Amino acid sequence: MKRTFLGGVAFVVAGMVLMGLAKGTSERAFDGMPQSSEATAFTNVNVIPMDRERVLSGQTLVVNHGRIVDMGPASSVKIPDGARRIDGSGKFLMPGLTEMHGHTPVPQGTPNTSFVENMMFLYVANGVTTVRGMLGAPGQLELREMVAKGEIIGPTLYMAGPSFNGNSIDSPSSAVKLVREQHDAGWDLLKVHPGLTRAEYDAMAMTASQVGIRFGGHVPEDVGLIHAIKMGQQTFDHLDGYLQYAGGTDGPIDEQRLAQAITLTRDAGAAVVPTMVLWEVGVIGLGDVSELRKYPELRYWPKGQVDAWARRMRQRQSSANFDTELALGFSRNRMRTLKALSDGGVTILMGTDSPQIFSVPGFSLHREMRAMAEAGMTPYQILESGTRNVGDYFQSKGSFGTVAIGRRADLILTNSNPLNDVANVADRAGVMVRGRWLPESMIRERLAAIAADNGN
Repeated sequence: MKRTFLGGVAFVVAGMVLMGLAKGTSERAFDGMPQSSEATAFTNVNVIPMDRERVLSGQTLVVNHGRIVDMGPASSVKIPDGARRIDGSGKFLMPGLTEMHGHTPVPQGTPNTSFVENMMFLYVANGVTTVRGMLGAPGQLELREMVAKGEIIGPTLYMAGPSFNGNSIDSPSSAVKLVREQHDAGWDLLKVHPGLTRAEYDAMAMTASQVGIRFGGHVPEDVGLIHAIKMGQQTFDHLDGYLQYAGGTDGPIDEQRLAQAITLTRDAGAAVVPTMVLWEVGVIGLGDVSELRKYPELRYWPKGQVDAWARRMRQRQSSANFDTELALGFSRNRMRTLKALSDGGVTILMGTDSPQIFSVPGFSLHREMRAMAEAGMTPYQILESGTRNVGDYFQSKGSFGTVAIGRRADLILTNSNPLNDVANVADRAGVMVRGRWLPESMIRERLAAIAADNGN
């Protein structure tokens, strides 16, 4: 029997099942209420609007009540009396980033409430102003509202409900019931995990279409990529289904089948959320644990969880079915597939599946951007996947993702141009989330406090 890395999917999914995927676990447009009514003006700044690849020099941009209310050449924009002024000379202002596959904490039953607040801040500290949570649990809809009201500093949250999987669904009728329940409860989308039969999946998909709620995530084996595309699945996370359909899990890619899948995905208006780094480390099992433990951002994460990550990775690498050469080939094929999807006009949405193995919220997006660059995507394409493309995906729920009048004031001010190198996104002067300005000095102070909370 040929050995493949298809089992790696179960490796991650099994962990998630242990987190609570078993049984027992009116959609609202939730744009995020502004956290600040104070007017702010960025003066003489270079704006990267992300409507296309360009920089607008010498701009003044005014924010009030959580929205961009004016923008233009400095000579043409009137700054409101009493507004906070932020000198943008030599700096660049771009839209905030989005994590399209995050796992948000569960407020109910959390023994350390500061963990929830710290995790939300880690996103914002890294310029992540929107998160699509991809594994619903009790308390998360309340967390969504708490963050939107400014009770916790954090990104705007759009939340998938508890997942549709082989444990939570046992018949087409149970799938229909759960779709309606999650829609009525106010979840933003449905999360698909492996284990559904085709009949169950189709019942979920058709009911979702009827009530008007999206679904995305994995591709159940019984369903297959092509059928999932035709049934209206809107995001395919982790590139799930593509290498299974076109080959590449244990050998060369069938270029003709990959091209067919790309065309169908693009024409259907579906998108992919690659999660390249997490998949390479957590599923494929590549990487030196000793080197991974040197990541500076681990100081902001509980040490016990980091130790568990290391044990899990060592177990993976020491298992009898682990094959380094096979793993490297699978990784190369994933990179090739991402580049082909991007070149083929498929919408790419930035996501990392954090927090998981050595993937710390917020920081993980910067590592993901580096991997996307290594796959051959340009800086603009990479930034677009976390800004404009996401704004288009969520256009029925909010107005964000580009820098323009009327957009939600989610912004990153950088000291150097991210269009030259995506690493420059981390060269921050500050972050604005729903109109609330967080200067880099404040971000650094809070990060130091979070490190101290974790004993670092």
